[in-house]
Amino acid sequence: MQGKRSIAGELISFSLPLILSGVLQQLYNWVDAFIVGHVEGELAMGAVGATTSSVNLFVTVITGFTLGLAVLMAQRHGAGEDEKLRKLLSAYSCILGGIFAVIAVPGFFFAGELLELLDTKPDMLPLSTQYFSVIFIGLPFLAVYNTYSAALRSLGDSRAPFLAVLVSSGVNVLLDILLVAVIPWGVRGAAIATVFSQAAMTVFIMAYAVKKHPVLRFVPFKTGCGGDLRAEGLRFGLPPMLQSSINSAGSLILQGFMNSFSTETVTAITTAYRVDTIILLPIINLGSAISTLTAQSHGAGDELRAGKILSKGSALMAVVSLLLTAIIIPTGGWLISIFGAGETVVGIGRSFFWNIAPFYIVFGLATAVRGYLEGLGDMVYSSAAGVIALAVRIGASYAMRPFFWDRTIAYAEAVSWALLLAMYIFRLLCRRRRA
Repeated sequence: MQGKRSIAGELISFSLPLILSGVLQQLYNWVDAFIVGHVEGELAMGAVGATTSSVNLFVTVITGFTLGLAVLMAQRHGAGEDEKLRKLLSAYSCILGGIFAVIAVPGFFFAGELLELLDTKPDMLPLSTQYFSVIFIGLPFLAVYNTYSAALRSLGDSRAPFLAVLVSSGVNVLLDILLVAVIPWGVRGAAIATVFSQAAMTVFIMAYAVKKHPVLRFVPFKTGCGGDLRAEGLRFGLPPMLQSSINSAGSLILQGFMNSFSTETVTAITTAYRVDTIILLPIINLGSAISTLTAQSHGAGDELRAGKILSKGSALMAVVSLLLTAIIIPTGGWLISIFGAGETVVGIGRSFFWNIAPFYIVFGLATAVRGYLEGLGDMVYSSAAGVIALAVRIGASYAMRPFFWDRTIAYAEAVSWALLLAMYIFRLLCRRRRA
């Protein structure tokens, strides 16, 4: 029993700083919407929200790759091979930072054309373009930040991302007030504030890593990372990156689907997803804790402990998911209203939460099993399952629309979660039969 309590405590202590950092990160995104909504109006708030799927197309590529990289790093740390961890960090921080520096240039100049392809509402397009074009500049910072964050988490240091985001949030809030409320730069000012906060976050986490963890020190562009180790990084990083890319592309399709509804519905659902994203952070980060601790145990050859992490983590996940459902159903409409939304928008958003929140437990259990499988290195299957679930969600969205109208957005996502859980449990049972 003591061992189980120890595992539960480790899961909680590891995931709590990640949850707090995620909350802060989402809160400074909320600040953009909150200040823009109250200073510039509902149209500007909707214009910022309409870029969400487009921004996520690039952000999830970064987070997807570094998710796989974090699993590999955790396995190396569990096996006592910290020198390989350092080499992976040095190589991929330079590679990913360079790639997204190149992407940022055309993105800055052609942001409007991309948003037009997504059928962004004509009344929102000019403001959305102002915001989106500036956001591209922050992508290289996010790439380096997430690589460092992955390395620190693999060492068991989940406190660093929280501190980095705390610094970033402070910078973002101050600059949002200055560049939107004081200096009337509107949505462009909000985007500039976001980019500067991302740069501050990246500088902080690099300095923290150098000071606190000597194993993470390296000379840029002198990585010493051999081809075999880089290939292993690709083997772990590419499947979740490809899944994230496909998911983001699918999200663009879903954004186009959502844009076919009224402007009020678009504003309501994009704002609801801002709230939903922060509400689901405990689930997502507990899943990351399960993945990291499983990877460390697997790297050390302790498969018995890895199994205990899954069982204890699933129990915690069920409790957390039910608690989140109980919180969001009565408060979802109020949370949307604080962004300055009108009565119609609040009503649509409230309905969204009533329809999606009962399925949080399905998403939570799927996330727990997925974290375990990925911690074992089963990245390809996990990523393939995610892509299949996305395809089903897109198909269900169009198939169910005549019957459920805007409720379809919630129901189609719930269907995809149920399918994910079924596929992950199937994979888990297959692995255990072979063991």
